Amino acid sequence: MKITVVGTGYVGLVTGTCFADVGIDVTCVDIDKEKIKNLKKGIIPIYEPGLEEMVQRNIEKGRLHFSTQLKDTLEDTEVIFSAVGTPPDEDGSADLQYVLNVAREVGQHMNNYLILVTKSTVPVGTANKVKKALQEELDKRDVNIDFDVASNPEFLKEGAAVQDFLKPDRIVIGTESDKAKEIMEKLYKPFTLNGHPVIFMDIPSAEVTKYAANAMLATKISFMNDIANFCEIVNADVNSVRKGIGSDSRIGNKFIYPGTGYGGSCFPKDVKAIIRTANENNYNLRVLQSVEDVNEDQKTILFRKLMDHYNGDIKGKKIAMWGLSFKPKTDDMREAPALNLIDKITEAGATIKAYDPVAMDEAKRRVGDKIEYAKDQYDALLDADALLLVTEWMDFRYPNFNAIKRLMKEPPILDGRNIYDRLEMKKYGFYYTGIGIANEK
Repeated sequence: MKITVVGTGYVGLVTGTCFADVGIDVTCVDIDKEKIKNLKKGIIPIYEPGLEEMVQRNIEKGRLHFSTQLKDTLEDTEVIFSAVGTPPDEDGSADLQYVLNVAREVGQHMNNYLILVTKSTVPVGTANKVKKALQEELDKRDVNIDFDVASNPEFLKEGAAVQDFLKPDRIVIGTESDKAKEIMEKLYKPFTLNGHPVIFMDIPSAEVTKYAANAMLATKISFMNDIANFCEIVNADVNSVRKGIGSDSRIGNKFIYPGTGYGGSCFPKDVKAIIRTANENNYNLRVLQSVEDVNEDQKTILFRKLMDHYNGDIKGKKIAMWGLSFKPKTDDMREAPALNLIDKITEAGATIKAYDPVAMDEAKRRVGDKIEYAKDQYDALLDADALLLVTEWMDFRYPNFNAIKRLMKEPPILDGRNIYDRLEMKKYGFYYTGIGIANEK
């Protein structure tokens, strides 16, 4: 079987590489010539554990190819995955221009039956727009070529994407014909041999499933952050509360860890998009609007705690920041709480020296010389007035607390991920505050 994946971002590159790894002939297409040039050498544009080695292995085996020309890949291609970006417009809706451009280009050059599968996260109704755009191009050519569209949303976690693809919880596929269903079933067979389910459904349901899944996870995060803030007010410990509710099988213990708000490429964008789609259909998703509001507010919580510790004035203070990416095991800083913190802290007149195990280059690209970049986590602490733990990298879980106290000018630790023990911090002589834990000065 031969397939094409359009878009070599996070989703497209993982998708194409994992299909190649089970023996399928895959060509990944992108208009970025420099990116394709590097990919042909096995140099990937993102940080994702295990992916670079897999890319290099499948290039060597001749199963994974890269191109800047979609039209050159269409001969004998049975399935095309559209994995291009769907960035949010100013009103929060998903920008579908790249998705529709792929459909038009396929319609301009296809010469045999194929399935155009939307892998990007798109609002319900997008498949109809894709189908219309492709058919319009065929009509312009005055040719009659059969095709199908399908929806196959991704459920990949950054930092664990390769394993998520190879061993999925479920594979969701929306189709309109038995032929498309049969081909997609055959394509995914290597990933279902160990019992991982393929759930076939109609296309609108598949499109909604992706948004609903991310919206539910975002809801759990914002709910727990809201509860955490309440815990501080009433002198409760959210860590105990989390254990108490997480043991309930109806709730579960995943995505109920309080912190500084969710970020990344999916949750913020998808929550906004589904709210916007509902509004366009004259429905108000009240719960999700609150989820978004809580999250935006939560991104400022470490700043508010910092200001509270210094009685509202941090001008001239030197702040150490551990963690810049929106979560561990990725260099992704899209919608990262660190960006909000950097803006607010520097606007208040303080300086920041930051360290992240993998996101330093991405931070330099995004914020430039707005902050200082440390050589390592301890270099960030030299003469610092406070330490902000923003991302829970493993590197930060068991630091040398004696060294921290020795290097810092003052000993406040503001833990945005609750990875340290309050009583232990007190023994070391730190002022310590987490999320949902009553402050002790």
